[in-house]
Amino acid sequence: MEHLISLKLWSPEKIREVLDLAKDVKANPEKYYNAMAHKNLLMIFEKPSLRTRLSFESGMTQMGGHAIYYDMSTSPMGSGKETISDSMRTASRFVDVVMARLFKHEDLLEMAEYSTVPVINALTDDSHPCQILADLQAIEEKKGKVAGLKLAYLGDGFNNVTHSLMYGGTKMGMHVSVGSPAGEEFSPRADVVADCEEFAKESGGSVFVTDDPVEAVRDADVVYTDSWMSYHIPKDQEEARIAKFMPYQVNSALMAHAKPDAIFMNCLPAIRGCEQTAEVIDGPQSIVFDEAENRLHAQKAVVLTLCGAA
Repeated sequence: MEHLISLKLWSPEKIREVLDLAKDVKANPEKYYNAMAHKNLLMIFEKPSLRTRLSFESGMTQMGGHAIYYDMSTSPMGSGKETISDSMRTASRFVDVVMARLFKHEDLLEMAEYSTVPVINALTDDSHPCQILADLQAIEEKKGKVAGLKLAYLGDGFNNVTHSLMYGGTKMGMHVSVGSPAGEEFSPRADVVADCEEFAKESGGSVFVTDDPVEAVRDADVVYTDSWMSYHIPKDQEEARIAKFMPYQVNSALMAHAKPDAIFMNCLPAIRGCEQTAEVIDGPQSIVFDEAENRLHAQKAVVLTLCGAA
């Protein structure tokens, strides 16, 4: 049995297989109308989300299946009255595939350990692989390829989206550049950088980390940013974080250092005036809503692949 825990654990060939399937799912949705007929997806939510719930639930419905929403805050599993292992052993008897959007990555690993059906990581504090598959699909749609392109990420380097972008990008031959403030609390984890350097050797890509936002974005084909308030940032720290990250705000001046035909991405939700300006996210280079739509298609491809229904 196979899970989607992190793109670190997926081969470039597996990523390519899913991207190609996602392209076909998007172009020919009618081919998959009954691909998941009489199948059930359990959606476990500890952390709420607009895009994750709508894309997974709509995707299952469009493929003839059914999605069950499970809120951990009102459940025995979330209250600690039942262990994750017991919950997953039970749930596996009822459903065909599970997706979980959690706070702790360790909890997802425990779910996968005790589940007898595929488990999909719909976000943890460590990783967000579904988002990056949708991102890679969007980049390929706009640029015709992913290998050889420079992707510049600006902002908080110490978060799940950054690390997953680094994994996915370097495995697929991209040149991933991260511009973030210096310091362990703001920069990508050293172990992630080391892993991505090894992936890049195999793919022909590269990884580069700098505290200079202009250097990070120079000649980029793709400019990407994400929230500055990743996970449970205390309210009393928000003002200081905004001041720290403001030099990394993606605005017209910073975008001017990228290639003229560069595209802008943000996995959403976005705060105009913080990680990017309105003129960028609402401008002609922005593909944020195409990117968001691809969550539907990429996740359909993931479900089909893991369930052997493609």
